[in-house]
Amino acid sequence: MAPAHPRPSQTPGSQTPDRPVAHRRLADQSAHRPGSFAGRRNAARRRTQRTFLSVLTAVLLAAAAGVTSAASPAAASATYPVPYSFAAGIGAELLSPGSAPPGSNDFSCKPSAAHPYPVVLVHGTFADMTDSWQALSPLLADHGYCVFALNYGGSPGNLFQGYQEISAGAGELAAFVDQVLAATGAAKVDIVGHSQGGMMPRYYLDFLGGAAKVDALVGLSPSNHGTNLDGLFGLLAAFPGGSSFLGSLCAACTEQAVGSSFLTHLNAGGDTVPGVRYTVIATKYDEVVTPYSTQFLAGSQVTNITLQNQCGIDFADHLAVIYDPVALNDVLNALDPAHQIPVGCTFVLPVLGG
Repeated sequence: MAPAHPRPSQTPGSQTPDRPVAHRRLADQSAHRPGSFAGRRNAARRRTQRTFLSVLTAVLLAAAAGVTSAASPAAASATYPVPYSFAAGIGAELLSPGSAPPGSNDFSCKPSAAHPYPVVLVHGTFADMTDSWQALSPLLADHGYCVFALNYGGSPGNLFQGYQEISAGAGELAAFVDQVLAATGAAKVDIVGHSQGGMMPRYYLDFLGGAAKVDALVGLSPSNHGTNLDGLFGLLAAFPGGSSFLGSLCAACTEQAVGSSFLTHLNAGGDTVPGVRYTVIATKYDEVVTPYSTQFLAGSQVTNITLQNQCGIDFADHLAVIYDPVALNDVLNALDPAHQIPVGCTFVLPVLGG
């Protein structure tokens, strides 16, 4: 007689369909019992996964740190982040217009024996200390320098600075340097400037007594012998009243034109003064101070650097040079020639920087 509940037919090697389900249910239950073998095995697996993820994260972070230090100068004991992007300057300007960049303007700072001269940062035309020095200021502070920055050549609180007569800006720089020397007790300062800010301090050195108060001047894309702005100044001069119209808006602009009376006066006695070390850092992709070779100085105390001779994938232009890790490495070496840092090579974009 047939059984009341017939069993499914089986072939060799087959299983009844209901038993694996039961086994899976039991396995699932046992896997969640802490004391069971399956539970211990799963817990061990989870611990292994967490450990692996932790190790992987640490390795990736270490690799990222290694890339950063290889591409940019390493600080002995970094305190401030160093953003190599002009976007950081724009962001800081939007959030806190006209504010001192990180690591700067601590007038209680006392220079160390290793770095006895405070560093004064001088922005360029239409810029200010906020958008110009979000990278270099913290980088210098992280390397143990007392760092100071100023706004000049514009109305107080104006988003744009550096457009008034250059001689007046040099007078503001002279007063600021005296303030820094009085606060820090230092004998001299070092000056690092961008564009007009790399050229204007030479007026301070030559005509306002700055030579006795400055150890080194480092210019990033400085307008030392003027610019034709790729022909723009010549085009303006071709139109009646074009140059005077520009001068009414920006006196510093026309004073930086090739052949201006200001530059003729500045360079009449030579490019340098005794006792001051000069470094010029230029990029062949500069579209503002053109041709870029006009930035270089002549003299026995001068070091002229073209960035692309150091790094072929550095495409920094006039703006990006102040956010270029290759250029800022050169600044560190110019300020402390006795302790040279190897210059790395990293891909640098126009405008944005590294």
